[in-house]
Amino acid sequence: MSTQHPDNVQVPFFSDNSELQGEDEVQEAYYVFSHLGCDEQMWDYEGKEVDNFVIKKLLTTYTSYFQQNLIGRDVFITPRIPNPAVERSEAKILLETLGSIPRSYDAAEIFQAGHPAPIFEVILPMTISAEDLNRIYVYYEHFVAGRNNTKLPGTDLTIGEWLGQFRPQRIHVIPLFEAVEHMLAAADVMEEYLRDKPLEYHRVFLARSDPAMNSGLVSTVLANKIALKRLEKLEKRLGKPLYPILGVGSAPFRGHLKPSTVEQVVQEYPSVQTFTIQSAFKYDYPALQVGQAIRRLHELPRRAAQEVDEKRCFEIMEKYTQAYREAIMELAGVINNVAAYVPRRRKRKLHIGLFGYSRNVNGVSLPRAISFTAALYTIGLPPELLGLQSLSNEDLAFLRQTYINLDADLQAALRFADLENPFLKKELRQAIDRLGISVEVNQDHLEISRRVVEAVRNNRFHRLDEWILQAANLRQFLG
Repeated sequence: MSTQHPDNVQVPFFSDNSELQGEDEVQEAYYVFSHLGCDEQMWDYEGKEVDNFVIKKLLTTYTSYFQQNLIGRDVFITPRIPNPAVERSEAKILLETLGSIPRSYDAAEIFQAGHPAPIFEVILPMTISAEDLNRIYVYYEHFVAGRNNTKLPGTDLTIGEWLGQFRPQRIHVIPLFEAVEHMLAAADVMEEYLRDKPLEYHRVFLARSDPAMNSGLVSTVLANKIALKRLEKLEKRLGKPLYPILGVGSAPFRGHLKPSTVEQVVQEYPSVQTFTIQSAFKYDYPALQVGQAIRRLHELPRRAAQEVDEKRCFEIMEKYTQAYREAIMELAGVINNVAAYVPRRRKRKLHIGLFGYSRNVNGVSLPRAISFTAALYTIGLPPELLGLQSLSNEDLAFLRQTYINLDADLQAALRFADLENPFLKKELRQAIDRLGISVEVNQDHLEISRRVVEAVRNNRFHRLDEWILQAANLRQFLG
């Protein structure tokens, strides 16, 4: 699944602007289908401006391609909608988005008779309950498709007869669970939601980036694994397929999926059906390498979820998360100072809160996950390292059995770390030494990090955006 996450350094060749918007994203959808081999594009209405006529524009602009590759059968557009329970100012966009689904159906039917529904699934971010999902499902069924049989007052004419049929009759609502505690409850939420639904299958989306920002790398990976195993058990109880989606970026902190790590990420999460392909993966590597990596992702088989010792995981998660959050609270000032200069890569609306979405802890706010990650990498203190001081040798031994790529992920992060960093506490430095991971530090990145730290400590910010991009270019991801 290609997404619109703005973690790329390089600007795509088809865009004249460093911030992708509108028509660029329509062209991007065609590009990832036709040239990179993705078979799904997330269409993100949440937190950014978006083109509501994407289906019609794709069909009329790239006619020959979409005559052979039908949207809704061979390739897929999947909207991510605002969650009205959380984003009140965006709530009405939900109605516009759901209302546009039948219009897209009509555009596809005009394009080719008998065309499948081009949009039949939507992603609901920040899902916490079955009720969140049910409201969307019921609203569409009764107040969008349900208008077919509603009569206009004072007449026998139905709205369906007047305007044409509203199709499809129902949609799948894919929950996106974004906090550790909500991922752990995902199987229970899905069991309740699916109890009375005539659905042959369902997809479940687990975040990897925002929970890492909130709870740290280790706790998030363990929560992902517990949630995936619980979903597999639910799948067996229900007797219908559940297809997990995992939202991974290029930075180890955000999932570590890049063209060279496809095999190891699939090994880490063997039961995941769909992985996100974010912008750094698509645009910060040669197109040939990207296409080959995506083909390999298609080839690798889905396997059983990993068995995990939940009790032991929870013991580690509790103390690790506390240590991670304490570190973040102390670093919040420098994170915000640097993040303010991270360049934008998509036309997004302002969307700031502590550790994710509009939350506040002790009055401290933090930027979005990509800018957050970029800021910490730029000062030479990758977020993957924070919280490690809480882990004993026994904890590390357990983690190396459970979190298979722990050492590889930490090694990748340490390449861009400055272990003489003034923001690096003695206890954390000792914990890093105790890992015993040998690494060759990127000297060019180290030089930039030290320049940035000196500038920030002296309140000199005029070249920060330039240095942030230089460092990101060495890493091949922004954040």
